[in-house]
Formats: sequence, C-alpha cells, structure tokens
Amino acid sequence: MSSVRSAAFALTAACSALLAIGAVLPAQAQSALDAAQELAQMLDGANATELSGDNLVSALEGAASAGQPIALWQLGTMYETGAGVEKDPAKAFQYFSRIANENADAPPSSLDADIVAQSFVKIGDYFMHGVPDAGIPQDASRGHTLLMHAATYFGDADAQYRVGMLYLTPDELGVNPLQGARWLSLAARKGHPGAQARLGELLVRGEGIVAQPAEGLMWLNIALRGALGTPDEGWIRELTDAAMASADPADAEAALTAADTIGGQFAGF
Repeated sequence: MSSVRSAAFALTAACSALLAIGAVLPAQAQSALDAAQELAQMLDGANATELSGDNLVSALEGAASAGQPIALWQLGTMYETGAGVEKDPAKAFQYFSRIANENADAPPSSLDADIVAQSFVKIGDYFMHGVPDAGIPQDASRGHTLLMHAATYFGDADAQYRVGMLYLTPDELGVNPLQGARWLSLAARKGHPGAQARLGELLVRGEGIVAQPAEGLMWLNIALRGALGTPDEGWIRELTDAAMASADPADAEAALTAADTIGGQFAGF
C-alpha cells in the first residue's frame, strides 16, 4: 500500500513535469492507457512495472486527488473507453465534470486549457445524448451551453467544429449555414481536418451561403492531407474526390495550387 502511495506522489510530480514540457495534449491520438503508462515511466525512482492494473489506477487517483488535471483526464478517458478498467460512463462523467467545474475560468493560454476545454466538450456530449443508465439526463440546451463555453472562452477548435455542425443540423441550434460557416472557419484555420472538410463542402455547394468553389476545393484538399492515417480519412477522401471529379478544371487547378501554397499554415491539429 505504501508503494502505491509513494507512486501516487511521484505521479503527481510527473504530471507537473509533463505539463511543463507540453508532452501530453488531449487532442493527440493517444489512448488514455498509453498516456497513463507514459506518466508512470516518468516516475522518479519508481518501477513502472509495478504500476499496472489497480496500482496504476490508484496512482492516478492519488494524483487526481491532488487536483492534477492530466490525471483526472486520463481517469475519465479510461473509464469512458474501458481502457484498463471496467467501462463506467458515470465515473468518466464525474472526472470530466470535476476538471470543468474546478477550471472553468482558467486562462485560455494556461497549460491546462486544452484539457479543460476538452472536458467541457466531453460533458457537453454526455448531456446532448444523455446516458440514462449512468444517471445523466438528456439536456440538449445544457450541452449546447457547455460546448459554447469551450468554443468561445477557450477557443477550442474541436468545440468550434461541433458548434458549426450544430448550426447545420435540424433541431439543434437552428439551421443557419452562415453561422455554421463562421464557426467551421475558426476551427479550420486552427488545422481541424473535419472543420476544413465541412467548410469546403459548404463553399463548394453554396447552400445558404455564397458559393466559392475554388476556395471550397482548397479546404477539402487541405483537410484530406491533414486527415491521412486518421479515422476521418475515409469520409473526407470521399467528399474531396467527389467534389474534385465534378469541379470546373480551372477551379480544381486553382484549389490545388492554393493548397500547396498556403495549406501548411492550416495543418498540425
């Protein structure tokens, strides 16, 4: 038991070290279990092999009790996905909620801001869809408010993308393509491939906004390059290939040139 307690204290220090060097970001495609193991490997003088299963969870809980957002985030994600623990949406919701409640007014430029913003996105999703078995009621209005906080106060690209899509979805924020395009543009310029693809689709089709096919094709091609090797590659490739196949050749050529020239400015989400 003492080894777990000492590991927990060391893990708290490791969490601080990770924050200081920016080694862990919630937007990265890294599993919670892998990230937790990375924390374990940073423990000063601790044997990482001792931190597995219940010991790993106990160590993370020790760091979480000290208020470490990274530890809270990892626990929330582990319980959400069932990575290394039994899946428990209620526990996941509690961990994400604690991050949001304790850090709602954290400076957007702070080291914890990404984790806090993504926690707002997580609990916003829980409320929008509801998880009755976990005692979480469906409350779309509350979910929208939480997403808006992440999108506006923290400027989180994923939240901005989701808000943009809410303005394009019936029975959400009310179909408003212009507002949707504005929010998608904010996220697209921060390198969010999904937002880039949906913005490109809007501009190509011109549904509810002025059509700008060359710019739309540019965003689609930038999105595809950024999505290579990710779960989003399939649907983005399908959109891009279809749009390019039916495009005016001059627009397609201009789009590829623009994507080559300025695409690097909008990469790296």
